[in-house]
Amino acid sequence: MDTRTTDSLTSGVHTVEIDGIAQRYHVHGTGPVCLAHPGGPGIFWEYLREPALERHLTMVYVEPIGTGGSGRLPSHPNGYTRARYTRALLGLLDHLGLPKAYLLGHSHGGFVAQYCALRHPNRVAGVILYESAPLTGPEHIAEAMTLMEDFARRNAGNPELPEVLAAAQAMGAISSDEQVTAVARGIFPAYMADYWGRKEEFAPLRAAVSGTYISGLDEHLVPEVIDDREDLGSMVVPTLVIAGRYDVICGMRWGRDLHKLIPGARLAVLEHSGHFGHIEEPDAFTSAVVDFIAESSM
Repeated sequence: MDTRTTDSLTSGVHTVEIDGIAQRYHVHGTGPVCLAHPGGPGIFWEYLREPALERHLTMVYVEPIGTGGSGRLPSHPNGYTRARYTRALLGLLDHLGLPKAYLLGHSHGGFVAQYCALRHPNRVAGVILYESAPLTGPEHIAEAMTLMEDFARRNAGNPELPEVLAAAQAMGAISSDEQVTAVARGIFPAYMADYWGRKEEFAPLRAAVSGTYISGLDEHLVPEVIDDREDLGSMVVPTLVIAGRYDVICGMRWGRDLHKLIPGARLAVLEHSGHFGHIEEPDAFTSAVVDFIAESSM
Protein backbone atom coordinates (compact mmCIF):
# COMPACT_ATOMS: atom_id res chain seq x y z
CA MET A 1 0.00 0.00 0.00
CA ASP A 2 1.28 3.45 -0.98
CA THR A 3 1.46 6.14 1.70
CA ARG A 4 1.04 9.19 -0.54
CA THR A 5 0.20 8.21 -4.09
CA THR A 6 -1.50 5.51 -6.09
CA ASP A 7 1.29 5.33 -8.69
CA SER A 8 4.33 3.43 -7.47
CA LEU A 9 6.72 5.64 -9.47
CA THR A 10 5.13 9.02 -8.78
CA SER A 11 7.50 11.52 -7.20
CA GLY A 12 7.35 11.34 -3.42
CA VAL A 13 7.43 8.88 -0.53
CA HIS A 14 6.00 5.37 -0.88
CA THR A 15 5.69 2.29 1.29
CA VAL A 16 5.03 -1.27 0.16
CA GLU A 17 4.86 -4.45 2.24
CA ILE A 18 7.34 -7.11 1.11
CA ASP A 19 7.47 -10.46 2.92
CA GLY A 20 5.46 -8.90 5.72
CA ILE A 21 7.95 -6.04 6.25
CA ALA A 22 7.28 -2.41 5.33
CA GLN A 23 9.66 -1.16 2.64
CA ARG A 24 9.81 2.62 2.23
CA TYR A 25 11.32 4.32 -0.80
CA HIS A 26 11.52 7.78 -2.35
CA VAL A 27 11.06 8.63 -6.03
CA HIS A 28 12.61 11.68 -7.70
CA GLY A 29 13.46 12.54 -11.29
CA THR A 30 12.64 11.26 -14.74
CA GLY A 31 14.19 8.80 -17.18
CA PRO A 32 15.39 5.19 -16.85
CA VAL A 33 14.76 3.78 -13.39
CA CYS A 34 17.71 3.37 -11.02
CA LEU A 35 17.35 1.92 -7.52
CA ALA A 36 19.84 3.44 -5.07
CA HIS A 37 20.82 1.40 -2.01
CA PRO A 38 22.66 3.40 0.70
CA GLY A 39 25.54 2.28 2.86
CA GLY A 40 26.22 1.51 6.47
CA PRO A 41 24.50 -0.82 6.89
CA GLY A 42 22.01 1.37 8.72
CA ILE A 43 22.82 4.89 7.49
CA PHE A 44 19.69 6.82 6.53
CA TRP A 45 19.16 7.36 2.82
CA GLU A 46 19.12 11.16 2.61
CA TYR A 47 22.89 11.59 2.25
CA LEU A 48 22.78 9.64 -1.03
CA ARG A 49 20.33 11.91 -2.81
CA GLU A 50 21.82 13.39 -5.99
CA PRO A 51 19.59 16.01 -7.67
CA ALA A 52 21.87 16.21 -10.71
CA LEU A 53 21.20 12.54 -11.49
CA GLU A 54 17.48 13.14 -11.20
CA ARG A 55 17.60 15.27 -14.36
CA HIS A 56 18.51 12.11 -16.27
CA LEU A 57 17.11 9.19 -14.26
CA THR A 58 14.12 8.21 -12.19
CA MET A 59 15.94 7.69 -8.93
CA VAL A 60 14.31 5.30 -6.46
CA TYR A 61 16.09 5.83 -3.15
CA VAL A 62 15.59 2.76 -0.98
CA GLU A 63 15.36 2.89 2.79
CA PRO A 64 16.76 -0.60 3.46
CA ILE A 65 14.70 -2.75 5.80
CA GLY A 66 15.66 -2.12 9.40
CA THR A 67 16.53 1.49 8.61
CA GLY A 68 14.60 4.76 8.81
CA GLY A 69 10.93 4.42 7.95
CA SER A 70 11.17 0.82 6.74
CA GLY A 71 10.12 -2.07 8.96
CA ARG A 72 12.38 -4.17 11.12
CA LEU A 73 12.94 -7.90 11.09
CA PRO A 74 11.78 -9.88 14.15
CA SER A 75 15.49 -10.65 14.69
CA HIS A 76 16.52 -6.97 14.64
CA PRO A 77 19.33 -5.85 14.82
CA ASN A 78 20.42 -9.22 13.40
CA GLY A 79 19.49 -10.98 10.19
CA TYR A 80 20.14 -8.21 7.68
CA THR A 81 22.16 -10.25 5.23
CA ARG A 82 22.75 -9.48 1.57
CA ALA A 83 20.30 -12.22 0.68
CA ARG A 84 17.62 -10.56 2.79
CA TYR A 85 18.27 -7.11 1.35
CA THR A 86 18.17 -8.61 -2.14
CA ARG A 87 14.76 -10.18 -1.49
CA ALA A 88 13.51 -6.72 -0.59
CA LEU A 89 14.99 -5.21 -3.76
CA LEU A 90 13.41 -7.88 -5.97
CA GLY A 91 10.09 -7.39 -4.23
CA LEU A 92 10.35 -3.67 -4.84
CA LEU A 93 11.04 -4.26 -8.54
CA ASP A 94 7.92 -6.43 -8.68
CA HIS A 95 5.91 -3.71 -6.94
CA LEU A 96 7.17 -1.13 -9.44
CA GLY A 97 6.14 -3.40 -12.30
CA LEU A 98 9.67 -3.51 -13.68
CA PRO A 99 11.28 -6.63 -15.15
CA LYS A 100 14.65 -4.99 -14.48
CA ALA A 101 16.24 -1.67 -13.50
CA TYR A 102 19.62 -0.12 -12.91
CA LEU A 103 21.04 -0.63 -9.43
CA LEU A 104 23.38 1.79 -7.66
CA GLY A 105 24.92 0.63 -4.41
CA HIS A 106 27.05 2.90 -2.24
CA SER A 107 29.57 1.45 0.22
CA HIS A 108 27.78 -1.47 1.96
CA GLY A 109 25.02 -0.94 -0.60
CA GLY A 110 27.62 -1.92 -3.21
CA PHE A 111 28.03 -5.30 -1.53
CA VAL A 112 24.27 -5.77 -1.80
CA ALA A 113 24.23 -4.58 -5.42
CA GLN A 114 26.96 -6.97 -6.55
CA TYR A 115 25.27 -9.85 -4.73
CA CYS A 116 21.98 -9.05 -6.47
CA ALA A 117 23.64 -8.65 -9.89
CA LEU A 118 25.56 -11.92 -9.56
CA ARG A 119 22.53 -13.97 -8.53
CA HIS A 120 19.71 -12.22 -10.40
CA PRO A 121 21.28 -10.75 -13.55
CA ASN A 122 17.96 -10.91 -15.38
CA ARG A 123 16.57 -8.25 -12.99
CA VAL A 124 19.50 -5.80 -13.25
CA ALA A 125 19.93 -3.62 -16.35
CA GLY A 126 23.29 -2.42 -15.09
CA VAL A 127 25.05 -2.08 -11.75
CA ILE A 128 26.98 0.87 -10.32
CA LEU A 129 29.37 -0.18 -7.56
CA TYR A 130 30.04 3.15 -5.89
CA GLU A 131 32.83 3.29 -3.30
CA SER A 132 32.54 -0.44 -2.70
CA ALA A 133 34.86 -3.45 -2.46
CA PRO A 134 34.91 -7.16 -3.33
CA LEU A 135 35.27 -8.27 0.30
CA THR A 136 34.95 -7.47 3.99
CA GLY A 137 36.85 -8.93 6.92
CA PRO A 138 40.43 -8.63 8.19
CA GLU A 139 42.01 -7.69 4.85
CA HIS A 140 39.52 -4.88 4.31
CA ILE A 141 39.95 -3.64 7.89
CA ALA A 142 43.75 -3.60 7.58
CA GLU A 143 43.57 -1.55 4.39
CA ALA A 144 41.16 0.92 6.01
CA MET A 145 43.50 1.31 8.99
CA THR A 146 46.40 2.10 6.65
CA LEU A 147 44.31 4.70 4.82
CA MET A 148 43.19 6.25 8.11
CA GLU A 149 46.84 6.59 9.08
CA ASP A 150 47.45 8.40 5.78
CA PHE A 151 44.50 10.68 6.55
CA ALA A 152 45.91 11.43 10.00
CA ARG A 153 49.33 12.31 8.56
CA ARG A 154 47.77 14.65 5.99
CA ASN A 155 45.85 16.42 8.75
CA ALA A 156 48.41 16.34 11.54
CA GLY A 157 48.01 19.33 13.82
CA ASN A 158 44.34 19.90 13.04
CA PRO A 159 42.63 20.46 16.41
CA GLU A 160 39.61 18.40 15.31
CA LEU A 161 41.67 15.37 14.26
CA PRO A 162 41.60 13.60 17.68
CA GLU A 163 37.78 13.63 17.61
CA VAL A 164 37.77 11.94 14.21
CA LEU A 165 40.32 9.31 15.23
CA ALA A 166 38.34 8.58 18.41
CA ALA A 167 35.23 8.00 16.32
CA ALA A 168 37.16 5.58 14.11
CA GLN A 169 38.31 3.67 17.18
CA ALA A 170 34.72 3.46 18.43
CA MET A 171 33.36 1.84 15.27
CA GLY A 172 33.95 -1.69 16.52
CA ALA A 173 32.00 -1.14 19.75
CA ILE A 174 28.76 0.27 18.32
CA SER A 175 25.62 -1.32 19.82
CA SER A 176 22.86 1.32 19.59
CA ASP A 177 21.22 3.74 17.17
CA GLU A 178 22.64 6.66 19.15
CA GLN A 179 26.17 5.31 18.80
CA VAL A 180 25.73 4.78 15.06
CA THR A 181 24.77 8.42 14.65
CA ALA A 182 27.53 9.72 16.92
CA VAL A 183 30.25 7.69 15.19
CA ALA A 184 28.99 8.53 11.69
CA ARG A 185 29.11 12.24 12.49
CA GLY A 186 32.43 11.95 14.31
CA ILE A 187 34.26 10.15 11.51
CA PHE A 188 32.65 12.17 8.72
CA PRO A 189 35.68 14.43 7.98
CA ALA A 190 37.83 11.36 7.23
CA TYR A 191 35.33 10.30 4.59
CA MET A 192 35.88 13.50 2.57
CA ALA A 193 38.95 14.44 0.54
CA ASP A 194 39.10 17.92 2.08
CA TYR A 195 36.42 18.34 4.72
CA TRP A 196 38.11 21.18 6.60
CA GLY A 197 38.87 23.08 3.40
CA ARG A 198 35.13 23.01 2.58
CA LYS A 199 33.77 22.86 6.12
CA GLU A 200 31.13 25.54 5.63
CA GLU A 201 29.74 23.57 2.70
CA PHE A 202 29.85 20.13 4.32
CA ALA A 203 29.09 20.82 8.01
CA PRO A 204 25.26 20.85 7.58
CA LEU A 205 25.39 17.43 5.93
CA ARG A 206 27.57 16.09 8.73
CA ALA A 207 25.08 17.34 11.31
CA ALA A 208 22.19 15.67 9.46
CA VAL A 209 23.73 12.18 9.17
CA SER A 210 21.96 9.57 11.28
CA GLY A 211 21.45 5.84 11.33
CA THR A 212 20.13 2.64 12.85
CA TYR A 213 22.26 -0.02 14.49
CA ILE A 214 22.54 -3.14 12.30
CA SER A 215 24.73 -5.82 13.84
CA GLY A 216 26.32 -7.43 10.78
CA LEU A 217 25.24 -10.83 12.13
CA ASP A 218 22.76 -13.15 10.48
CA GLU A 219 19.71 -14.51 12.29
CA HIS A 220 21.90 -17.26 13.80
CA LEU A 221 24.35 -14.63 15.14
CA VAL A 222 27.03 -15.56 12.61
CA PRO A 223 28.97 -12.64 11.07
CA GLU A 224 28.33 -12.14 7.36
CA VAL A 225 31.88 -11.99 6.01
CA ILE A 226 31.95 -11.18 2.30
CA ASP A 227 34.45 -12.31 -0.33
CA ASP A 228 33.13 -12.17 -3.89
CA ARG A 229 36.51 -12.30 -5.63
CA GLU A 230 36.03 -15.79 -7.06
CA ASP A 231 32.50 -15.00 -8.28
CA LEU A 232 32.99 -11.62 -9.90
CA GLY A 233 34.52 -13.15 -13.03
CA SER A 234 31.08 -14.54 -13.84
CA MET A 235 29.38 -11.14 -13.73
CA VAL A 236 27.36 -10.62 -16.93
CA VAL A 237 25.63 -7.38 -15.96
CA PRO A 238 27.11 -4.14 -17.35
CA THR A 239 29.12 -2.65 -14.48
CA LEU A 240 30.46 0.76 -13.55
CA VAL A 241 32.90 1.04 -10.65
CA ILE A 242 33.24 4.50 -9.08
CA ALA A 243 36.15 5.09 -6.70
CA GLY A 244 37.31 8.20 -4.83
CA ARG A 245 41.05 8.82 -4.79
CA TYR A 246 40.96 9.67 -1.05
CA ASP A 247 38.40 7.15 0.18
CA VAL A 248 39.60 5.69 3.49
CA ILE A 249 36.97 2.96 3.94
CA CYS A 250 36.65 1.53 0.41
CA GLY A 251 39.89 2.80 -1.07
CA MET A 252 41.33 2.80 -4.56
CA ARG A 253 42.79 -0.68 -4.10
CA TRP A 254 39.29 -2.13 -4.01
CA GLY A 255 38.03 -0.05 -6.93
CA ARG A 256 40.90 -1.31 -9.06
CA ASP A 257 40.25 -4.89 -7.92
CA LEU A 258 36.55 -4.69 -8.82
CA HIS A 259 37.46 -3.24 -12.21
CA LYS A 260 39.97 -6.01 -12.85
CA LEU A 261 37.76 -8.86 -11.63
CA ILE A 262 34.51 -7.95 -13.42
CA PRO A 263 34.56 -8.61 -17.18
CA GLY A 264 34.04 -5.43 -19.20
CA ALA A 265 33.64 -3.20 -16.13
CA ARG A 266 34.24 0.52 -16.48
CA LEU A 267 36.21 2.41 -13.81
CA ALA A 268 35.61 6.07 -12.98
CA VAL A 269 38.10 7.61 -10.55
CA LEU A 270 37.03 10.78 -8.78
CA GLU A 271 40.37 12.47 -8.21
CA HIS A 272 39.21 14.98 -5.60
CA SER A 273 36.82 12.83 -3.57
CA GLY A 274 36.78 10.54 -0.60
CA HIS A 275 33.80 8.31 0.18
CA PHE A 276 31.15 10.79 -0.97
CA GLY A 277 32.02 11.70 -4.55
CA HIS A 278 28.42 12.52 -5.42
CA ILE A 279 28.74 15.39 -2.91
CA GLU A 280 32.38 16.35 -3.46
CA GLU A 281 32.42 16.11 -7.29
CA PRO A 282 28.77 15.98 -8.35
CA ASP A 283 29.42 16.88 -11.99
CA ALA A 284 32.05 14.18 -12.50
CA PHE A 285 29.95 11.65 -10.61
CA THR A 286 26.82 12.42 -12.63
CA SER A 287 28.67 12.32 -15.94
CA ALA A 288 30.15 8.93 -15.13
CA VAL A 289 26.76 7.43 -14.28
CA VAL A 290 24.85 9.02 -17.16
CA ASP A 291 27.49 8.06 -19.73
CA PHE A 292 27.52 4.48 -18.43
CA ILE A 293 23.75 4.14 -18.63
CA ALA A 294 23.66 5.66 -22.12
CA GLU A 295 26.31 3.22 -23.34
CA SER A 296 24.88 0.14 -21.61
CA SER A 297 21.40 0.79 -22.99
CA MET A 298 22.50 0.93 -26.63
